[in-house]
This record gives sequence, structure tokens and C-alpha cells, in this order.
Amino acid sequence: MTHGSEKRARKRHLTVRLTDDERAAIDLAAEAAGLMPGSYARQVMLGGPAPRAVRKSPVERRELVRLLGELGKIGSNLNQIAKSLNTGVVVYEVEIAVALRAVMDMRDAVMLALGREP
Repeated sequence: MTHGSEKRARKRHLTVRLTDDERAAIDLAAEAAGLMPGSYARQVMLGGPAPRAVRKSPVERRELVRLLGELGKIGSNLNQIAKSLNTGVVVYEVEIAVALRAVMDMRDAVMLALGREP
């Protein structure tokens, strides 16, 4: 998520070869600092925060996105059960409503963690 002015200002690249362990250490330190690895490296090398450094949220975004997809599948299944109720199939509506509310609450929590409106 870089801004157009950042792309124009940063035209030069610096390539550094790292071992897997070195890269993992940098990634871990960047995560702890709430920065992307490039922003973290720039901050360490230049001794200060990079202009407009993009801070990563302290949550594991990939896992939250995967979880959000799973919640969508569960919600879809609950919706199919609700449709069955409308066709006369006997299902305990209170239990379905409680489960649906719980899924919706989890979805809202994940959306907030991702910085989105639920």
C-alpha cells in the first residue's frame, strides 16, 4: 500500500543477499516493530523512521483472511438451514439463531481486526 509520491521518490533499489535464518530474523523483528520488512530495514539502516512507513497490524492478516473465508462458508450453511425452515422442515429455530448470531459476531470481530467496517 504505497502512495504514489513514495513510488516516485524511491527510485533506487538495494539488493542484499541473506540466509534463510537472517531473513527470518528480519521478518520477526519487522513484525515486532509493526513494520513491513522493507520499512524496517530502511529504519535500521538510516537510523530513523522511514517517511510514510506502512505499519502492519499486529495480527496475522493471512490467517484472519482465511478465517473470514471459513466463516463465510459456515454462514452460507446456516443460511441454507434457515431456508429449510421456511419450507417446513423441522429445525430448532432458537439454536439456529444462536449459532448464526455467534458466527456474525466472529465475522464482525475479524473485520474489525482487519481494519474494516463490519
